Amino acid sequence: MITLALSKGRIFDETLPLLQAAGIEVLENPDTSRKLILPTNQTDVRVVLVRATDVPTYVQYGGADLGVTGLDTLIEHGGQGLYQPLDLGIARCRMSVAVPKDFDYAGVVRQGSRLKVATKYVSIARDFFATKGVHVDLVKLYGSMELAPLTGLADAIVDLVSTGSTLKANDLIEVERIMDISSRLVVNQAALKLKQAPLRRLIDAFAKATAARAA
Repeated sequence: MITLALSKGRIFDETLPLLQAAGIEVLENPDTSRKLILPTNQTDVRVVLVRATDVPTYVQYGGADLGVTGLDTLIEHGGQGLYQPLDLGIARCRMSVAVPKDFDYAGVVRQGSRLKVATKYVSIARDFFATKGVHVDLVKLYGSMELAPLTGLADAIVDLVSTGSTLKANDLIEVERIMDISSRLVVNQAALKLKQAPLRRLIDAFAKATAARAA
């Protein structure tokens, strides 16, 4: 049995065409089914639904043989014990620094003042500001990041940005782009040895579908 870990939402939706290219169809809709393990048209392939932040952990410890996860999640997790064969080029967005419109971010950075930054992505934020030589106090939050500057909890946020509409709606502006984000295929290294043939077939099918879409 091959177990693929996916999270609901954009990653799940954008992985479906890649699965279909490999001849795999998920037989139940995760939005209407209450099941956490979904069957496919291949009796030896199943999909497990987990939180996005848990995908690397499930794959690392063998709860799944492979999974699809964002680069942001992978960096925060550390990627230990994971084979990362493919950038699937799906669920694209960017990691950015955003502040209230009236906040002089450039001036604060230039003066070397200390910034209070709210983020879920502590490792990414810490490394980014360290390379710039900016002193920061990081406040870890798990949701509604845009609220932090509006309530005085933080001067700035580090978060994923797709269209920027949420920032705009909350009178925030993007001031720095940290990195581009897309989703990766990650594979359990032990599974790759024990189930080499079926996993390689799946990886190759994903690679062909990804290359075809990029062409």
